[in-house]
Amino acid sequence: MNAKFSKKFIEQYRAAPDSIQKSFDERLLIFLIDKFDQKLNNHRLSGKLNNSRSINISGDWRALFVELSSGDVIFKAIGTHSQLYK
Repeated sequence: MNAKFSKKFIEQYRAAPDSIQKSFDERLLIFLIDKFDQKLNNHRLSGKLNNSRSINISGDWRALFVELSSGDVIFKAIGTHSQLYK
């Protein structure tokens, strides 16, 4: 599995605090080994985001991604719960 990143994700990642960037980098390593590791709380979303999944990054921060038929994933957004699910 390869992880790719949308332009929007990259912009949000760069704007995030350093501590969140570090937490995401650590969670990404876990994700690439086992995307359903309990620490990630990987879960499917509903409503207008029903094709997406979410993993926990730190506290209230989440990263949203979609799975491709190839098995790869594209991270689409990163932010707080309230930023992402408005």
